[in-house]
Amino acid sequence: MMMMDRDNILLPVSPTFIAVSLIGASFLNILPWGAWGWVPDFVALTLVFWSIYQPRKVGIGVAFIMGLVMDVHNASLLGENALAYTLLSYFAITIHRRVLWFKPTTQALHVLPLLVVMQIIQILIQLAVSSKEPGWSYFLQSLVAALIWPVVCWVLLAPQRRAIDHDETRPI
Repeated sequence: MMMMDRDNILLPVSPTFIAVSLIGASFLNILPWGAWGWVPDFVALTLVFWSIYQPRKVGIGVAFIMGLVMDVHNASLLGENALAYTLLSYFAITIHRRVLWFKPTTQALHVLPLLVVMQIIQILIQLAVSSKEPGWSYFLQSLVAALIWPVVCWVLLAPQRRAIDHDETRPI
């Protein structure tokens, strides 16, 4: 299935590229960022991207598996990230047709509430289990993720763009 990229017709996405991008995002999450609370959740950002651009290839099942992987890595309550990523993917798939009409800068305004809701779900689970409150700076992750959304779109759509070669005999 080819999607429109405002100016270009995109090539079909390779399942291998989707898998590599999700593995790369999980490696970015695993990096020791230290006490930087503003570093976005790259797995969540990549899952939102693929749930919007390729909802038939990356869906709720992939989000659940990636959530379990991040739960194991973070040594958090098993299922915390899995539930948050699953709901994030569901909501992204729900609005994907609407979001694709906009440019990536405007898409970021649709992605921001999705990421904030995911973080609220994570906070509610943490409050129910351990009653620790992260504070308002916890939501900087979502804001930074929305700010870098156009860059994420450009990078993840790059392999699908055709070379621009104008041929007078072809209508496309």
